[in-house]
Amino acid sequence: MIGWLQGQKVEAWQQGARKGVLLACAGVGYEVQLTARHLNHIGDQDSLTLWIHQVQRDDGSSLFGFPERRERDLFRTLIGVSGVGPQMGLALLGEYPINELIEAIVQGDLRKLSRAQGVGKRTAERLAVELRTKLTEFSTNEPGMSLVENDIMHTHQLKDSSLEELQSTLTALGYEDLEIRRALKAVASGVAQGANGVSEITPSPDDTDGWLKASLRWLSQEAA
Repeated sequence: MIGWLQGQKVEAWQQGARKGVLLACAGVGYEVQLTARHLNHIGDQDSLTLWIHQVQRDDGSSLFGFPERRERDLFRTLIGVSGVGPQMGLALLGEYPINELIEAIVQGDLRKLSRAQGVGKRTAERLAVELRTKLTEFSTNEPGMSLVENDIMHTHQLKDSSLEELQSTLTALGYEDLEIRRALKAVASGVAQGANGVSEITPSPDDTDGWLKASLRWLSQEAA
C-alpha cells in the first residue's frame, strides 16, 4: 500500500472533472489525483512530496494525493462515512481548507457542506452527526470540546457549567444534539432573530435564560 511519494512532476493531467499530476519516483511514473485547489497551489513546482491514499479495485488502483498528512488523514475519515466515496471526499477537501471544513462539519453547517460537488443535505447531515467526535483529534481546542463549544465559551465568556445547562435543558425539551449546536452557534453569531425579524444582540455571558430563549426562537423558526 502506497502512503507517501516524493518525486518530480512530469506533467499535470485531466480526465473529465478529475485532475492530477504524473509523478516520477525512482524511474516509475505514478498518476496521482489532486483537488483543483491543491493543483493550483502546486503551480510550477517540479519537486513534490505528497501523502497518498490508495484505493484498490478489481480494475486497478487509484492514488489520491495531499500536500499535508492531516488532509490525507481527514480524507480517510470522510470516506469512512456511509455514502461518501473518494470523489466526494476529494470534493469536500477541494472546496475548503482543512480547518474550515472541520469547523463546518462540527458546527453542522449543512448549507456550507452542500456546496461541495455531489454532497446533498442528507449526506451533509450524516457527516455532521457521525464525525463530530472523530474530528476532535484534528482540532487544536481543549480536549473533548467541539469547535462550536470552544468558540462560544471563549468568545462570549460562557462558563462550562452554563453551556452544559443550556445543552441539557434543550435536550430535555426533545432537541437533537446537532440542532442544539446549530442553535447555540446562531445565537453566538447574532444570526438568531426576534419576533420582528431583526437580528438579536447576543445575550450577556451570565444571562442563561436569554441564551435559552434566543435558542428556542431560532429552533422554532427553523422548524417553521
